[in-house]
Amino acid sequence: MKAYVLHSYGPPAALQLVDVDRPEPGPGEVLVRVRATSVQPYDWHGMRGEPYVARVMPGGLGLRKPAIPILGADVAGEVAAVGKDVTEFAPGDEVFAMSKQGGFGEYVRVRAEELVPKPRNLSFEQAAAVPMAANTALLAVRDQGRLQPGQRVLVNGASGGVGTFAVQLAKAFGGHVTGVCSSRNVDLVRSLGTDEVVDYTKEDFTRLGRRFDLVVDNAGSRRASDYRRILKPRGVHVLVGGPGGRWFKPAGRMFATLAAGPFLPHKVARADVVACTAEENRRNLVTLTELIEDGQVSPVIDRQYPFEEIPAAVRYQEEGRAPGKVVVTVAA
Repeated sequence: MKAYVLHSYGPPAALQLVDVDRPEPGPGEVLVRVRATSVQPYDWHGMRGEPYVARVMPGGLGLRKPAIPILGADVAGEVAAVGKDVTEFAPGDEVFAMSKQGGFGEYVRVRAEELVPKPRNLSFEQAAAVPMAANTALLAVRDQGRLQPGQRVLVNGASGGVGTFAVQLAKAFGGHVTGVCSSRNVDLVRSLGTDEVVDYTKEDFTRLGRRFDLVVDNAGSRRASDYRRILKPRGVHVLVGGPGGRWFKPAGRMFATLAAGPFLPHKVARADVVACTAEENRRNLVTLTELIEDGQVSPVIDRQYPFEEIPAAVRYQEEGRAPGKVVVTVAA
């Protein structure tokens, strides 16, 4: 099979399209023919090995060479074969998963407990846009934010991959949602059902004169202390992402904000989908599938690339300006 293999850290050109052996599913595993994947910060952080501090962390990127040779955390495709003891899936089933690796290849071996039937109303490309971004948004809004109907939510970075899902999930759970984005994405964010849109190029969202129960912070553009002005005393500031950096960002900023948490009147938490168990991620994907099939949540796709142009897709996503998700069609 063909796959983009990362032998050493570097720019998108470091992703080399080569022939590799097709994996065989072992006990409790499923072989999936990948029909589509998506590109996200998780992938290009792994590609560049940045921030450097992540190379020395337990379970991190890998000190001298990439720990994940075939990137692509989001997978949507068809079951090609099943291993011993797998009874829930059969060849031909349409599935999707957050596998954390392998989507940049024509086939990937996935544990059965990571797989979920693909939403019936989504294409493979749409389904591939869901797992990591929507799962992260669900953790931020429901689990860490514990949003209740009628509460006020501010989503900073509302036009990004996680942000577009966070806005829709907050509305689905009954929240009053304010989305923060740039001028060019105001119409998009408004179309997602926000009650209010703030253009950060024209207005400082930390000086709106209103207080929120929850802030989902995808942009990482402000200091932790700035949120004291807009969060209620028992409000929650959930960290999701922020600008990348060679040495510490965004991890350093997150750790600094979490460290400041005990000295702030509001709660500070982090939505880290990578730290979740396979069972937790699968359970969340089942919840997301129900919301998608019910019409309450829909993926936003900015650009779609063919498999042969994965380096270009990574290069574009790395610029950080994509509204919604960047997806790749892997196999017809």
